[in-house]
Amino acid sequence: MASIQIQLHSMAPSVENLHHKVGFPQKFDDRYQECSARSDSNNFCSISELATDSNSFCSISETADGDHGGRSMLMDVDPIQMNPDPASMARTLKTYEIKVRNLSYSIAIDKPGLHVFHPCGGPERPVHNILKNISCDAKAGEILAIVGPSGAGKSTLLEILAGRIRPGGAKNSILVNERPVNPSQFRRISGYVTQEDALLPFLTVKETLMYSARFRLPASVSKLEKEAKVEALISELGLAHVSSTRIGDESIRGVSGGERRRVSIGVDVIHDPAVLFLDEPTSGLDSAAALHVVEMLHAMAKKPQSRTIILTIHQPSYRILNLINSILILTKGSVAHHGSLKSLHDSLESAGRKIPPQLNALEYAMEIISETTANFDHESSGNVFTEQGLPQRNFQDPFAGLGLASIVGPEQIGLYDDGDDSVTYANSRCSEIYTLSCRFCKIIYRTQQLFLARTMQAIVAGVGLGTVYLKVGYDQRGLDERLGFFAFTLTFLLSSTTEALPIFLQERQILMRETSRGAYRVSSYVISNTLVFLPFLMIIAILFAVPVYWLVGLSSTWNAFLFFVFIVWLIVVMANSLVVFLSALAPDFITGNSLIFTILGAFFLFSGYFISKDNIPKYWMFMHYISLYKYPLDSLLINEYSSLANKCFSWYPELNVCAVTGEEILEQRGLQKGRRWMNVEIMVGFAIFYRILCYVILKRRACRAKR
Repeated sequence: MASIQIQLHSMAPSVENLHHKVGFPQKFDDRYQECSARSDSNNFCSISELATDSNSFCSISETADGDHGGRSMLMDVDPIQMNPDPASMARTLKTYEIKVRNLSYSIAIDKPGLHVFHPCGGPERPVHNILKNISCDAKAGEILAIVGPSGAGKSTLLEILAGRIRPGGAKNSILVNERPVNPSQFRRISGYVTQEDALLPFLTVKETLMYSARFRLPASVSKLEKEAKVEALISELGLAHVSSTRIGDESIRGVSGGERRRVSIGVDVIHDPAVLFLDEPTSGLDSAAALHVVEMLHAMAKKPQSRTIILTIHQPSYRILNLINSILILTKGSVAHHGSLKSLHDSLESAGRKIPPQLNALEYAMEIISETTANFDHESSGNVFTEQGLPQRNFQDPFAGLGLASIVGPEQIGLYDDGDDSVTYANSRCSEIYTLSCRFCKIIYRTQQLFLARTMQAIVAGVGLGTVYLKVGYDQRGLDERLGFFAFTLTFLLSSTTEALPIFLQERQILMRETSRGAYRVSSYVISNTLVFLPFLMIIAILFAVPVYWLVGLSSTWNAFLFFVFIVWLIVVMANSLVVFLSALAPDFITGNSLIFTILGAFFLFSGYFISKDNIPKYWMFMHYISLYKYPLDSLLINEYSSLANKCFSWYPELNVCAVTGEEILEQRGLQKGRRWMNVEIMVGFAIFYRILCYVILKRRACRAKR
């Protein structure tokens, strides 16, 4: 609390200047005006009349000032509540306490394989009980650590509390401020940090947090305010010295493991969540880095933020334990202990277990937990480890006699609503598309494997292929060479986009994390990805088409050349759409790579180049019409020979008569000049169709990530 002394003189009784300079609420000014209207010019209002609100942000005392003919008031002001910003005021005034009562969770046993198209629900299958009658409390301003051996259900419990998994069963098993919540809306006021650091390696620390701020903070927050918030968060996370360093990964040198973990935490606290969930935040870190992370979380939990922090941790050190307020030990999905480290120490001693001097109570409990059955006794005396069984927990109905007190803030976002599970986004779709497009452009520019390699590949392939088919002739050999050139060009262009598969797979992990938190819509991602790659692929098409077209010596008209460039662009756009679709479908790189080459091989086989349409079996005819090779190949042939319709490609030597013209070549293949734009429409349709499939699959994956 800071003290502010303000002089009120008889010549200026209004506090309007205070309202504007200091940031007082308008009701303070209004109350002063009302009081002044009841007073004469020689009297002053009682300052206590101005601070009658029980939720006043300041306390006021009044003193006389005879020398100046006025009075002064001394106010102790809460500097956080001085800012009348609604979002920060709601965050400051509202804290959240989470209570879990008799929570159980079972998971359906599924067969391995691809289940992308399974609905979020589904038919009943054999189940496995993961959590059994879990009860615990998490208070504001404290850290609750969920501890236990592998397979105890720590991560599952954390995901249920975070609203990522619906527990089923009793509706009232999870309470926030003594009331059940809508899990979808609860995610809006909470943050969830996964065990894996899903970050874009080519962005710097500051850029990563800035993009998170642009996604998570509403448009009403100005760009300068967002930048100031990011700078403050970087300082709070202790990342100021690496703010301009790229995140990096296994192949790119970047920040350290502990710094990456702090960046992951920062991404999920940029919107100032009141509740923060972290899955193994110290996993993979050395003791110093792990301690630094927990110290930071301990500071974040304390006032003025008073956040509720729940984390899972495998086996913390003693110094880390001193920063944790409450411990929940799980074993085989059941509670073995819930309380402080001291209560655990007392429980072990009450059970006749002497803790070795070299171990703390938690370490010793973890060692004996496999051979000792945990007994949870929910009484004031604490929880005791005994060698008896784990009795039934007899909790009363948590809603018995519950008063529905008015709570400001959560109701405004539907936190306690039960019917609407739809996610509300902070920004409009156009704003999301613009921000994602900016991020895509930056990533493409910095991804040398995708940018420089693709540009060099297009130039080298165009020049190399042009020198192989240098100046094809206008005879029968020239006809065969043109057909071979078009076929090889198609094969090269359709298969040259497969190197983007690992990049898309990496982005998919980040997409699932960001969309599951309501950062942006899946449709915004698909649209922005398309908009950014269209001009990039146009550059690739031009770099390939310009040298190869004139070196090969195709039709010399500008219309034919421009249409050739356009077709090459559509080919790489179709290929890119196919890769994006398969990257959304495939679980990993090996599967995705196999799918791409298998599908492209089948398309090439039935394109009409190896087997003519008339010789394809009827039961395989559908492959001819869905082949990505057929329509580009037909378009290239129509473009070339319609421009050379009257050009003779074969002669009868004895008669000196033209045997085959360009127009007759098209007739022999069953092609018509008017069909080239129809082929273009079909290729555009293929590109759109694969993008729509990509959206459907990503949407389904996002649905499964949120449930």
